[in-house]
Amino acid sequence: MNIAFGNATADLAEVIDIFVVLSVPNIRVINIGELSEYLRSNIDESGDTTIVDQQFHGDFSGSGFLVFPTGTKANLMSLLEDETEKTSAEGARPKPIMEKDFITEISNILIGACVGKMTELLNTFVTYSPPTVMQGDSEEYKYLVDNFDPEQSAIAMKTVFQFKQKNIEGFLLILTNQQSIGWLRRSLNDFMKSYE
Repeated sequence: MNIAFGNATADLAEVIDIFVVLSVPNIRVINIGELSEYLRSNIDESGDTTIVDQQFHGDFSGSGFLVFPTGTKANLMSLLEDETEKTSAEGARPKPIMEKDFITEISNILIGACVGKMTELLNTFVTYSPPTVMQGDSEEYKYLVDNFDPEQSAIAMKTVFQFKQKNIEGFLLILTNQQSIGWLRRSLNDFMKSYE
């Protein structure tokens, strides 16, 4: 996960030229019946939290959630303004980008690079569904959990990130489904054997 999250933030740094600081990943096995409570305890319910959900499919299946807490939206948009000014200064004509498109693109980069690096290290690949952007409130949690069987477990992999120059914090949460756990156990075993 450290390698995968590091790869994701390096890709983002190339696109928007900003230094990203990561926390040590926190990994937990969660019963799906507890997933709503887990999300509720990690997401501010004020309604201004922005959540992007992107599902991935393959041997390693699940969802990636990128969460920007309340108060970060203005700082996020200042990143966009900086990039637009930079593009103008270089003589290129800036494309008009909407807030939702910008947040979706950041999510595509972070979730795609993170999940992509994990699957590359474990010798498989995934396909992605288009990301969905939503505002955080309790009604959304049911939607987030619907893709998982309530009788099963999931692995929750979470890292907190910070865009240093812009005082933006958020977190990236990768959830796998039960079907992926057996494959993940075998693949991690093979991965570790290659270093023996």
